[in-house]
Amino acid sequence: MPGIIGRKIGMTSVFGADGASVAVTVIEAGPCVVTQVRSEEKDGYKAIQLAFGEKKEKNTSAAMLGHFKKANTTPKKNLVEFRDFTSEFDGVAELGKEIKVADVFAEGDFIDAVGTSKGKGFQGVVKRYGFAGVGGQTHGQHNRLRAPGSMGNASFAARVIKGKRLPGRMGSDRVKVTNLKVVKIMPEQNLILVSGSIPGAKNSTIILQK
Repeated sequence: MPGIIGRKIGMTSVFGADGASVAVTVIEAGPCVVTQVRSEEKDGYKAIQLAFGEKKEKNTSAAMLGHFKKANTTPKKNLVEFRDFTSEFDGVAELGKEIKVADVFAEGDFIDAVGTSKGKGFQGVVKRYGFAGVGGQTHGQHNRLRAPGSMGNASFAARVIKGKRLPGRMGSDRVKVTNLKVVKIMPEQNLILVSGSIPGAKNSTIILQK
């Protein structure tokens, strides 16, 4: 599916056509360089590889330097492959060409956003899963307010079943948010404003898909 790589700038709000305030996420989407074109004859499927974000030459391997040299571009930080680009990209999606946000999306489109959520570290069940806690401070419940409660097993099973919601590491997961509306596109600044929130911290890499 067609898409583009971007960088999360932050959140703001804009006024819609009906005058209502809409919370939007601002993303610097592209320009991305086509660094590889895959075809069904050679690779068995149709796709293009896009690159985004500058990277120092000294931090790039020799193999990747050669890969970028074929596309006649400087070393890039992020590489993402997008399958099944539609026919209107056949003239644009050529090796070494730039793809901008206006080439892929239009205002009013509904898109999906993929990012890595913020890492929260080791958290308990109240923050991690929204448990209410044991509750009540009488009868010696002074240190059980945010505890998970009973494990639910006695002599049968005699163990904690896999997948039970317990304290642990939270965040830093790959998250996909679907059906976000493109509120506005600013092609001069390579910016796209998408309704709602998108996973990830500021300056994190975001993949936008149609």
